Amino acid sequence: MAKLSESAVQTITEICHRYENEPTPLMMILSDIQNEYGYIPLEVQEIVSKETNISVAEIYGVVTFYSFFSLTPKGKYVIGCCLGTACYVKGAQQVIDKFEELLKIKPGETSEDGLFTLDALRCIGACGIAPAVSINGTVYPKMSVDKVPAVIAEYKAKEGITA
Repeated sequence: MAKLSESAVQTITEICHRYENEPTPLMMILSDIQNEYGYIPLEVQEIVSKETNISVAEIYGVVTFYSFFSLTPKGKYVIGCCLGTACYVKGAQQVIDKFEELLKIKPGETSEDGLFTLDALRCIGACGIAPAVSINGTVYPKMSVDKVPAVIAEYKAKEGITA
C-alpha cells in the first residue's frame, strides 16, 4: 500500500462511513482496516482523520498503543513467541533467539520474502504448555530450540519452498 489506489481510498472511506452513527467508532474502523490491509500506515490514518474528524495524533496514539494494530506490513505468517514468566523460565528466550537466527530478523521485523514476522509477546495465556509459540492462531506447545527448524520448514513447505 505504498501509494494508495483509488479503490483503497474508497474502501477506507466506506469503512469509516459504516460506523458514522457510532458514538465511539475509532476502534471498529481501525480494526476493519487492519483486517482488510494487514496494517495501518500514516496515509490511511490521515484518511480516517478526514472522514471522522478525529485528529491524526489521536488515531496514531490508538494504533501505536494496541499491539494488534501495526504501522508496517506483517508477514504472511506471524510468529508470536511468548516471553511471559512461565514461558521465559522454560527457555522461551532461546526459542525466539533460534527463530531470529534462522529467519535473520529481530522481533518486530518481517523477513525479506514477506513470509514471516517475528513478535515477542508478553503472555498468550498458555502457561501450562510453556514455552508456547503462536503462528497465525495455531499454538505450538512446549516449543524447544530443536523444534524451531521443523516449524519454519513446515510453513515454507506450504509455500512450495524446500530450502
